[in-house]
Amino acid sequence: MSFDDNSAAIVLLAWERRLGFGDGTLSTGLERHVRHDDGATSVSFLRLFGRSALVGPGWAVEAAAGLDDDELADHSTLLRLTREHGGHGLGTAALYFADDLPLVQPSGDLSVSRDPAHALALQGLCPPDDANEFGLPKLKHSYTVMLDGGPVACGAFTEWQGIVARLGVLVAPPRRGAGLGKLAGAIAAHEALASGLVLQWRADVSNAAANATAHSLGFLRAGTQTSVLLG
Repeated sequence: MSFDDNSAAIVLLAWERRLGFGDGTLSTGLERHVRHDDGATSVSFLRLFGRSALVGPGWAVEAAAGLDDDELADHSTLLRLTREHGGHGLGTAALYFADDLPLVQPSGDLSVSRDPAHALALQGLCPPDDANEFGLPKLKHSYTVMLDGGPVACGAFTEWQGIVARLGVLVAPPRRGAGLGKLAGAIAAHEALASGLVLQWRADVSNAAANATAHSLGFLRAGTQTSVLLG
């Protein structure tokens, strides 16, 4: 699906504020933008709509100066640059966005619960890695698909920087492959769109299922974020 230029500007604004840049910084050109933050506990490299930005302590920014964007988008590069400072974890996430999505109709009778307890119960049915990437504690609005009296899939979102909705989907392992994740995600997505928010989907590049769900819903992949923790 198409993605409006005004929506792209909203996304760039949200990320400028998240990374500590002034409003409009990432929209001023295609060169790499850098911000020294000697109190940072991580190093983060963003590629988004053809722009790039690096945030971290001064020593990390200086070490990255001779590397191109493709190199910095590789998690192993950031690990190498930060090894002596305890760099570890996080990895590379694909960033997807949408400002409109097609409706998804259920194939049978089901109900949708907004009770957080049902989303929490679903999380307990899933592997820890899946639950951690879903990040239920950070997602304020949940929509849990119920079948046979129990939770089978959940789409959830939270407002981010006041202008973007961060969306996540979780499906009980026995129910995967039946389109329930796409349905739950579409329900949450349309609730967020109705609130006037642009949608964001973030998925580790190695999570094939999460990336496939983003594509099936109609999201546009527009960049990546590569990060390491320090210390």
